[in-house]
Amino acid sequence: MSYMPVTDSMFLMAESREHPMHVGGLQLFTPPEGAGPDFVRSVVETMRDHTKVSEKFGRRPADPVGILGNTWWSEVDSIDLEYHVRHSALPQPGRIRELFQQVSLWHETLLDRHRPMWEVHVIEGLEDGRFAVYSKVHHSLVDGVSALRYMTLALSPDPDDREGRVVWQPGLGRRRKPETAEAPSKGGLPFNPLSAAKQIGGLTGEVLGMLPASMKVAGTSIRDHDYKAPFQAPHTIFNVPIGGARRFVAQSYSLDRIDAVRQKAGATVNDIVLAMCGAALRAYLLELNELPDRSLTAMVPVSLHKEGSESSSNAVGAVISTLATDLTDPAARVTAIQDSVRAARKVMGELSPLQVLALSAANIAGLAPGMLPGYRGVARPPFNLVISNVPGPREAMYWNGAHLDGVYPASIPWEGQAVNITICTNNRNLEFGITACRTSVPHVQRLIHHLEDALSELEKAFT
Repeated sequence: MSYMPVTDSMFLMAESREHPMHVGGLQLFTPPEGAGPDFVRSVVETMRDHTKVSEKFGRRPADPVGILGNTWWSEVDSIDLEYHVRHSALPQPGRIRELFQQVSLWHETLLDRHRPMWEVHVIEGLEDGRFAVYSKVHHSLVDGVSALRYMTLALSPDPDDREGRVVWQPGLGRRRKPETAEAPSKGGLPFNPLSAAKQIGGLTGEVLGMLPASMKVAGTSIRDHDYKAPFQAPHTIFNVPIGGARRFVAQSYSLDRIDAVRQKAGATVNDIVLAMCGAALRAYLLELNELPDRSLTAMVPVSLHKEGSESSSNAVGAVISTLATDLTDPAARVTAIQDSVRAARKVMGELSPLQVLALSAANIAGLAPGMLPGYRGVARPPFNLVISNVPGPREAMYWNGAHLDGVYPASIPWEGQAVNITICTNNRNLEFGITACRTSVPHVQRLIHHLEDALSELEKAFT
């Protein structure tokens, strides 16, 4: 047995039927040229042939469970790969819609704690001849960033590579790391709030006691209307208790299109992504007659590098930004978001690195009550949703000769945070994965159409 850190155990403690604590991802592949009708079956057989499993993917929570939750991992003697690697086919007509419906059902079910807590589903039957792989792994094992990194390590930039690596094979993490999009062009940011919470949790108590820094932030929130502090968000249909059913939808958007808007607007990729999300959420809530007068806010990553800096060090903070959902003009929305992010960066730029961690921790702490069993929020929400980024492949990638067409993150809605938007960079695309509570966020697929409309409106506004 091996010790389980408290930062891992807390995800097991927080889990319930209404709150599954796993992260997932959907990958779309085009089979290699000349692949026969049995190609997908061969994919499954190749995966199941990898019977040697790394330590991380070959352990489960050990019994007994104390008042502090699980404290040990137990290594399993053998692993049933027919259970963990599953072969499915979509019902006709095999559209992307049917794929999303099936992924939604898989994403809402709890992982079995008596086995290593991960599953891989290989899906055929798509009408266009492609196949898909949906995988999920408990957050106590890996976070979203690490899960995507493992996936990327199993891929290859060589279409002739037929090794067929899998994420659970021993030694995969020691392979040469393929190029990943550590930061999308001009301002997009790799970031996962749950990962950051684990990293900075041990520092939070110490740093939040730094009174001068706290007073500086408090003063800024009063003087600067562009600066968004926690608990300034309006109540929305997203900020309610959630159930266990999920809806997952996804879409790819050309990074070239977004980058063209960015250049004309004098903005960052992150600014344009937030403007797209703000416009889409505004349109969605208007359809339901649920748009509040006050703008929605989101917890997002921002770069803390000064403009013109050539530093390659990690300088990313978690801040709260307006989404300017109270504005109708796309250009004005971009400006409002830029001002909000700039104000947050200014505050963090005046703090020490340790104080930056504290401020990010304070923002992330807004998620913590939702991890407590039985929590029901009564106060104003700390923010309306999380919009995060995870690094993905920077170049075209293949698995066993099949081209990776798309990789879409499936994340964790929280109590009081019924929708999550996670973006991943894949070659020259930004891949949006939207995970939502099925009850609280009806017809979430409309957000995909509204995102496309939002990008088109931005292109027109900055022509």
